[in-house]
Amino acid sequence: MKKYWSFFRIRFIRGLQYRTAAVSGMVTQFVWGAMEILLFKAFYEASPESFPMTFQALSTYVWLQQAFLALYMVWFWESELFNSIATGDVAYELCRPVRLYNMWFVRGLAVRLSKAVLRCMPILLFSWFLPAPYGLTLPGDLTTWAITLLSMTLGLLLIVAFNMIVYMSVFYTVSSQGIKLVITSLAEFLGGAVIPIPFLPGHVRKIVEFLPFASAQNVPFRIFGGDLTGPDLYNSIIKQVFWLFAFVFIGRFLEKRALKRVIIQGG
Repeated sequence: MKKYWSFFRIRFIRGLQYRTAAVSGMVTQFVWGAMEILLFKAFYEASPESFPMTFQALSTYVWLQQAFLALYMVWFWESELFNSIATGDVAYELCRPVRLYNMWFVRGLAVRLSKAVLRCMPILLFSWFLPAPYGLTLPGDLTTWAITLLSMTLGLLLIVAFNMIVYMSVFYTVSSQGIKLVITSLAEFLGGAVIPIPFLPGHVRKIVEFLPFASAQNVPFRIFGGDLTGPDLYNSIIKQVFWLFAFVFIGRFLEKRALKRVIIQGG
């Protein structure tokens, strides 16, 4: 564990150096979040009773989505990993006395957390000071805070584990472009990044809620905003744990199978 912690720390510190990119990202997320909330506000004014979430819960969901964009957006791919497989540079990684899956998993965590740390607090503070119902609403009890933190952790691990499956799948393909394109489009919509999952039609929503993508940002953000409570809350946590273990198992299986037959040419 010591070697993985050292690797995590190196990648995390490296990620903290990109402050200019973080500032530009924050500005983009401020504007995007405000536009999204104002867009939904127009629909809510027409028929507020037609929506499954209160407008305040929706505003909280949007601001959390913007603040923790780096944690849960599937499209935060690491091009270096794709390129290392395609060019054969992964051979250097295989020479290290560490397991490839574990090293890349820790790397994915470090990169996402470093991006989120630089961006999340200004966005959260800004949205907290906005007038109701446009701003961020905080939970009133410690239990909700604790469950939200647990769910956010599970969601982050799930996303990284899913990314690992995509990285490992590149060992079996000629190019990663097609996989990235399809996966990103599906994950964005099915994970609630385009519109919150409660806004989907009834039968479609039930199917989407069972899929792994709904166990990432959808669950912790709705818990924090008070939209997910009672038995539905605990069922969602259980699904997060299930999909996390499933993704880790699949990723490790693909890694083990790929490395048994991988052939690297060059000198």
